Amino acid sequence: MSWLKEYYQETVVPRLKEKFGYKNPFEVPRLEKICVNMGLGAAVQEPKLIDEALKELALITGQKPKVCRARKSIAAFKLRAGMPIGVMVTLRKNRMYDFLARLIHVALPRVRDFRGLPRRGFDGRGNYTLGLDDHTIFPELDPNEVGRVKGMNITIVTSADTDEEAYELLKLLGVPFRR
Repeated sequence: MSWLKEYYQETVVPRLKEKFGYKNPFEVPRLEKICVNMGLGAAVQEPKLIDEALKELALITGQKPKVCRARKSIAAFKLRAGMPIGVMVTLRKNRMYDFLARLIHVALPRVRDFRGLPRRGFDGRGNYTLGLDDHTIFPELDPNEVGRVKGMNITIVTSADTDEEAYELLKLLGVPFRR
């Protein structure tokens, strides 16, 4: 079991129960999944970009990514329905906790001029999304072997009903928010 999951069960759950007055342990918000995706619009001109992104995202997350394909054709972008335009992974259980721990403690501190994550990434339903401009902040990747620097979106899905509960959950788990 991941050390972050143990920390959640032993420390975070009692604090959330105390702060929000939950009586039943199943009421306490928890992490449900983390979705990591890379949108690669440039893959229309360079199809090899998808293969590179698949390999890199598999290294970062420890799970095989899925190729996302275009639903509609858009002539202005030279895009046809069915063309690959991105890759994504949905992490659950132990892989989710391991990825979050690496994101918080290893990857985010490597971002240049990092002052914390903005609070505006909450969606109103207790989920948090952040965007990264540079995927090479993860130590699994060698920056010298990466062909092109790609961005990625990371969505943390929680069982919290409100943004306040989700913010408190993520803050207690160690996510570095701005003051």
